[in-house]
Amino acid sequence: MVADDPDAPGGTFTHWLVWNVPPDVGELPEGWTPPEQVVQGENDFGSVGYGGPKPPSEHTYRFKLYALDVTLDLSSGAGKQTLGDAMEGHVVAQTQLNGTFVP
Repeated sequence: MVADDPDAPGGTFTHWLVWNVPPDVGELPEGWTPPEQVVQGENDFGSVGYGGPKPPSEHTYRFKLYALDVTLDLSSGAGKQTLGDAMEGHVVAQTQLNGTFVP
């Protein structure tokens, strides 16, 4: 899953990269603790894991979910480009949820 903000002033800002989520996980509730096999990448805050919204004005947030035909062999802290490269040719389905945050 890629969670990002396309309305950020400097261009699309990545808030969360997470992969190898088991197919039986049906939701990611607030405070979710990922199972051991789940890996998280580096967000644009420069940390690994989720970084929440803090926009000064209304922003759209996209949660892009990809179903893959492989388990990715990427280390924690990988970036968005590395994740995208590893997913190439392995996406069997995808969906996107858009949300709006108004401070």
